[in-house]
Amino acid sequence: MSKVKSWCRANAMLVISLLAAVVTAFFVPPDRDYLGYYDLKTLACLFCVLAVVGALRDLHIFSALSQRMVHTFSTVRGVCTALVVITMFGSMLLTNDTALLTFLPLGWFVLSSTGQEKHTALLFILQNCAANLCGMITPFGNPQNLYLFSYYGLSTKTFFSAMLPPFILSTVLILLCCLVLFPKEQLSVPEAQVTVDSCRAVIYGGLFCLAVAMVLRLVPYVLGLTVIVLALWLLDRHALKTVDWGLLATFAAFFTFSGNLARMEPVRVLFARLLSHGTMLISALTCQIISNVPAAILLSRFTQDACGLLVGVNVGGAGTLVASLASLITFREYTHHVPNGGKQFLFLFSGISFAFLTILLAAMSFLNG
Repeated sequence: MSKVKSWCRANAMLVISLLAAVVTAFFVPPDRDYLGYYDLKTLACLFCVLAVVGALRDLHIFSALSQRMVHTFSTVRGVCTALVVITMFGSMLLTNDTALLTFLPLGWFVLSSTGQEKHTALLFILQNCAANLCGMITPFGNPQNLYLFSYYGLSTKTFFSAMLPPFILSTVLILLCCLVLFPKEQLSVPEAQVTVDSCRAVIYGGLFCLAVAMVLRLVPYVLGLTVIVLALWLLDRHALKTVDWGLLATFAAFFTFSGNLARMEPVRVLFARLLSHGTMLISALTCQIISNVPAAILLSRFTQDACGLLVGVNVGGAGTLVASLASLITFREYTHHVPNGGKQFLFLFSGISFAFLTILLAAMSFLNG
């Protein structure tokens, strides 16, 4: 029983999504229309991105690049800013949760090995903000982006024009926090020896480009999926095994949940009224309760304001700890290293994250008003 409870706590969003799907199935019994709920292209693209990134991570290429970059800085401010910037760029290419899984441990390694553990909470929080708010600039940076980009059939131009203003503001705010909040204390950063198989790195880089081409609709997703699965089956089966299947299952469950809700007339009327007050604001607030990925899937059934929804569910990743699935990864990683620091972390996290949410919502409302 204790193992079951531990699993449920570790996979809270998956459990919630499955329960939500089951409950709505009582009101809308399973039928042929269920097959239309699932966006197979989104699921295939997300799987491919996660699998290829897993293969790259198995090569330790991210650790090698990060250590080389971090080693060039000599102060707490410089090193922590570099780590936040690495996480920022990582989220644009690897998805926000993968960037955090890759670079949070590196942050702890650097701070603990130099006796600067006291800065861990602030570093992790700013890395979390960088992953959630800077991953918004690419269609595959945040999972909800990949879904909405596919669901609405957005053009690349439309996507970037909508996301560029909040991305620029988020980046400026994060860098300002780094410059103001971290001290210029000198330190020495140890360099661990990491070897990278250059041949496989090139192959996996090509597979990642193929996954990106799938997202941008430059390559049929069935073709891309086939090539990537076959290549990784031959070169790195471990990467296929370590794909975040829970995230994929969560998407599938919320497809069921949102599809069923969309067929309930009272629910349709309720969300239509709510969204009439502003898609961006309502979607950002919805994220605070059910997280940005399920909010994107749910609200897409009730609005054609793709850009408003896109901005809202990305900006809405700031705020509460559950506003983004990636934030739960950050909290879990911090409490793993600092078991008794959960309350202090949540206090600091809430202050910084809600400040970001307030500023971004105010700025975007002004720009769109």
